[in-house]
Amino acid sequence: MKRLIKILKFSVIGFLVLGLVLTALYFYADNKKDIGADFRSQIATGSVLEAHYLKKGRFDVEKVVFDAEKPIEKYSIFYPNDLAKSQKTYPVIFMVNGTGGKATKYEALFEHYASWGFIVVGTQDRGTGTGHTTMQALDFLLAENEAVESIFFQKIDKENIGITGFSQGGAAVMNVITNDAYKGYFKTAVPLSPVSEKTTREMTDYNYDSSKVQVPIMVLAGTEGKFEVETVIPLSELNVIFDKIPEQKLVARRSGMDHDKMMYSASGYVTAWFMWQLQGDTEAGQAFVGENAEILINDMYQDVRIKMGEMP
Repeated sequence: MKRLIKILKFSVIGFLVLGLVLTALYFYADNKKDIGADFRSQIATGSVLEAHYLKKGRFDVEKVVFDAEKPIEKYSIFYPNDLAKSQKTYPVIFMVNGTGGKATKYEALFEHYASWGFIVVGTQDRGTGTGHTTMQALDFLLAENEAVESIFFQKIDKENIGITGFSQGGAAVMNVITNDAYKGYFKTAVPLSPVSEKTTREMTDYNYDSSKVQVPIMVLAGTEGKFEVETVIPLSELNVIFDKIPEQKLVARRSGMDHDKMMYSASGYVTAWFMWQLQGDTEAGQAFVGENAEILINDMYQDVRIKMGEMP
């Protein structure tokens, strides 16, 4: 009997230890950064402007976190360090993570865009596709803009708000910018390897209609994946999106890049796009406009299709 009790005690201790180990592994994996602080050094560039806008911007960056109800949990906001003392307003980029992701796993990207003079906002929502939590994040930021005690009081440039998102988050971008109640807030968008419109329609509850897009948009994807094609949004579906969007559009694929790495591998051009669209940087716009647009001659990109007007 004593031996049995001893065995049971060891078994219980063993299960407790195993439980603690599994819990620790879960928390490690759940909080492990998907993008490291040195991510820029891991990205090859093919042209001058892409390389320039991949560099850190001129601003040092601050961060503030606000608690929220689930599934948002937290609003993570990065901003240029001169904001508190400045009298000017700042353009905004909302960043929407993919399935199972959260803002705290790719803060290096937030820091990068904030260093170029943007307020950058994300949440901890792991299922972003409908766009609802991003709309809530916009409501929150606009409320902070009106709150006298907030660091963001009267600091939001409401005429220059953009949005980017990866994978399921790319579908969320489409849903946000075509939502009747919210589309008027967003000036431009950059979905990165968004779940294809066909897939969202047939297999998810966050289907979107790209024909309703009314703002300048750049959609980027990779070329690699299972069977050497991008399976989340293959070229055929990328072209469907391009054909359906009425005006002011660009689609391209980054050569040799798989789906997951599209979260950050096109950051040079994503930065340039937002600098052009939201800060009026005409040099950045040269990457996308005209017969000699840099992206057209950049060997890192293929299947480029552009229909853009003049500089905004």
